[in-house]
This record gives sequence, C-alpha cells and structure tokens, in this order.
Amino acid sequence: MNTTNSQKQLYGLLGYPLIHSFSKTFFNEKFIAENRPAEYINFEIDKIELIKKVIVENPELMGLNVTLPYKEAVIPYMNEMDETARMIGAVNVIKFIREKGKLKLKGFNSDIIGFTDSIRPLLNSEHKKGLILGTGGASKAVWYGLLSLGITPQLVSRTAKKDVLTYEDLTPEIMSEYTVIINTTPLGMYPHTATCPPIPYEQLTNKHLVYDLIYNPDQTLFMEKASKQGAVTKNGLEMLLLQAFASWDIWHR
Repeated sequence: MNTTNSQKQLYGLLGYPLIHSFSKTFFNEKFIAENRPAEYINFEIDKIELIKKVIVENPELMGLNVTLPYKEAVIPYMNEMDETARMIGAVNVIKFIREKGKLKLKGFNSDIIGFTDSIRPLLNSEHKKGLILGTGGASKAVWYGLLSLGITPQLVSRTAKKDVLTYEDLTPEIMSEYTVIINTTPLGMYPHTATCPPIPYEQLTNKHLVYDLIYNPDQTLFMEKASKQGAVTKNGLEMLLLQAFASWDIWHR
C-alpha cells in the first residue's frame, strides 16, 4: 500500500499501562503543527499476543513505538531487525514496510540514541563505571550506551542472577567506585511516586551522576534522595524527546 499525503497515516504506542505516556500528545501536536493527515494513538494491551489484533484492526498503521513491558517480548513478531536492535536485544520502534501487498515489520532501537545523547554532556573524567538498576528491555540499551561512552556497566536487580548484583551487594566500596547510577525500573513512575530503588543513598556524593529514565514526575523520589546527597541528577524527558525524533526519522527514511 502506497501512502500519499492525502491518506491518513496512523502511528501508535504499544505497552501496558500507558497512563504515564507522553508520546501521544507529543506526536499529535507535531502532526497538527505540520498540518499532516496523521494520528498517534495508544494501544494499551495486557499481553503481547494482542499485537496481532492491533495490526489487523488498524491497516493504516505506519509505525509503532514500544514501551514497558514489551521491548523484548515484541521481538518474535519482527520479520527483520536493525543491527543495533539485534545487538541490544530490545525493540522500541517498529517500522511497517508494505511491499507488493505484503506487510513486513522491522524492529529498531532508538533508546540508545536518546540515552547516550542526553547523558553525554553530564559526564566527566571521574565517571568510569556505572550501575544500571533493573534488567528489563530499557536496561539493555543503557548497557550498550554506557559501553559506547567508555563507561563500564554493571547490572543491579532485586534477585540474584549471573553477573548481576543485588541491592544488598551495594557496599560503600562499590558505591564509591560506580559514580554513574541509572534507574531503568518503573519504581517512582506516576502514579506510584512514593517508591524508589532501594540503593544506599547515604553513600552518594557530589561526584555521583544519578539518571532516571522516568520523566513523570519531573523529579522522582530517586532523584530527590540523590540530590540531597549532592549528586547531579537528570530525568528521562530529554532522552524521550531524542528517541521520539529518532523514531520519526526511522519511520520516514
């Protein structure tokens, strides 16, 4: 199906829950500003298998963003994977390619672009090692992002796994050594704003850079506790904007 400017284009966000979503407002305002015949809607599905229903019922779909908890679970539904997405093992952008009456889904990862470009200006020579809180799909992009920036990453989880620290393992020595800390978990996300990852905040200093992928609220409890210890903090809003721009480029190149 060839899409002309006169045909309505449909884009959307796949995830659950989507009460925190910023993308719908961002893209629809972009479409209005550019006078595009397009719409961006939320597809809140409680199991990944429902992606098939979304695709069948929305033949105008040109592309999807993918958020929690489906960045890894969506991979088996891809016909093709971009090299970066394959390396990371997580997809947050799907491009719909229609050729000769057939639909092909190609997976990409724009999280790594948004993350690296947004954290890079805050890094200094003391930032050599980073703790990544959480082991979900977003953590994978952050892992490769830190490596690309010359920072040695270490995953942290609530449960013990191979090559993964638990929160109980975070000794004063480790906290002193790992001066970049990134929250990739949903802890602290609206509406559960009274939660935060259980790290030893008293071990943070003004040498630490604390980055939260969450952007709603603007300042999470994680960031607030870190800031009180003198740490530099940043939320995920700029990352979200940068990955949204990258998504748009992917859909239209």
